[in-house]
Amino acid sequence: MTPADEQHEPLDLTPLPGSERTEAPGLTASAALDPETPIEATLFLRRRAEVPEEVLENPIPRDEFVARYGADPADVELVTTTLQALGVTVIDSSLADRRIRLSGTAAVLGRVFGTDLGQATSTDANDNPVEHRHRTGGLSVPSALSGVVTAVLGLDDRPQARALFRVALPSAVSTSYTPPELGAIYAFPPETDGSGTSIAIIELGGGFAQSDLDAYFGSLGITPPTVTAVGVDGATNVPGQDPNGADGEVLLDIEVAGALAPGAHIIVYFAPNTDAGFIDAVTTAAHATPTPAAISISWGQSEDQWTAQARTAFDQALVDAAALGVTTTAAAGDDGSSDRETDGRPHVDFPASSPHALACGGTRLAADATTATVQSEVVWNNGPGRGATGGGVSDAFPRPVWQANVGVPSTAQASGRGVPDVSAVADPQTGYRILVDGKEIVIGGTSAVAPLWAALVARLVQSTGAALGLAQPKLYDSINAGQVAPGFRDITSGDNGAFTAGPGWDACTGLGVPNGTALLSAL
Repeated sequence: MTPADEQHEPLDLTPLPGSERTEAPGLTASAALDPETPIEATLFLRRRAEVPEEVLENPIPRDEFVARYGADPADVELVTTTLQALGVTVIDSSLADRRIRLSGTAAVLGRVFGTDLGQATSTDANDNPVEHRHRTGGLSVPSALSGVVTAVLGLDDRPQARALFRVALPSAVSTSYTPPELGAIYAFPPETDGSGTSIAIIELGGGFAQSDLDAYFGSLGITPPTVTAVGVDGATNVPGQDPNGADGEVLLDIEVAGALAPGAHIIVYFAPNTDAGFIDAVTTAAHATPTPAAISISWGQSEDQWTAQARTAFDQALVDAAALGVTTTAAAGDDGSSDRETDGRPHVDFPASSPHALACGGTRLAADATTATVQSEVVWNNGPGRGATGGGVSDAFPRPVWQANVGVPSTAQASGRGVPDVSAVADPQTGYRILVDGKEIVIGGTSAVAPLWAALVARLVQSTGAALGLAQPKLYDSINAGQVAPGFRDITSGDNGAFTAGPGWDACTGLGVPNGTALLSAL
């Protein structure tokens, strides 16, 4: 049999559970993909053993984690030799994060994973046309790898997430705050600045210029933190494109985290906006040396817009992070209880809906910044289409034990994990003053809350000298429905559409907003 004949010989394949893809939203054109198109993709493999909850609450050293919960070397060898025999190039592999990066032509990868890849034009989260590779239906893997390979990501490279921030119209701003002012309002622990820690920030586009950072931190009288850019899967720091677009997200994240924890090393991971790129960035950050105190994520998408395999692979990356001592903060969404879905039902945003992420909701804040006195703080909700905090109940993740007694509601389609866990100001009308591409603007959105909480985590870790890891078991400890958790100020007024705030945990603002000093005492 000639090599050409071998390429058309049917392979023994087994369906890959959870890999089913629907048509991309707003699909306007599709065509066949050149079979010689080069493609890179990511595979995730099974663990040696599942990670127990006790490890998430009591992190372990990296070498111990790899030996107990990483990939089995025999599995990596089996996958590598099997794929290479089928014409696939293995670029890299890692026992620690159970990940294999591979490449091949569209024809080879389509044959090996049982799919037909096309070229398509669809619309992104901002209704802009975008060209990408496209597939529908499920994937398969060579039968020898069934049960060993748990996810195949990146063959379809449609945009996977949107930045969860909103730029305020100048006429709509009633008041605004610098991050240090919010640190005082939320009583961040004094005599801490994040020194000795690092904060990882995940970005799926945009970039920053050092000149912006120097000017911004200088205006606040703060020595600029060390900020390092790391490229993942070919992405790079590309600033200066659009202050109202991805640059706004990048600078918001860095300036909020850096102003509230200027002693921390800020590491910004740039990745393509695809399921593979997003997860690869989080995985890279979680396994970095030194281990970060926190990972801040301000991008997301309704959990129903993810394939089950991608959701699971992402959630397992967050498990890795927690087991290594990292607290991951994730924006809960800016579109109320619908999360921009149009079926009339409540939806929650992912990755915030993962029980291994600290989901960050949003408020509207009226405060005297000179005295750090709060006049009022309510749920952020500016009406349909104008922004509101995400929150609700997951239909993908079961209710964790630490939320069993706090009053998470059950909806017609979901009785799972409640979102969010915590909150802070997010309304752009009472938003954050930042500098983007040389332009002073006010920005809000729950994407600002994630780096705020990441900075607080860094300062708590600095003060206690111990990694926080999965924070929720400590934050929810012994709390029942209607009770205020130690270290929090309860938010009891407002709604996000389907859900209303009330005493104790609720699906608008979670446990409430922080009193950082009291939270340090509680921990």
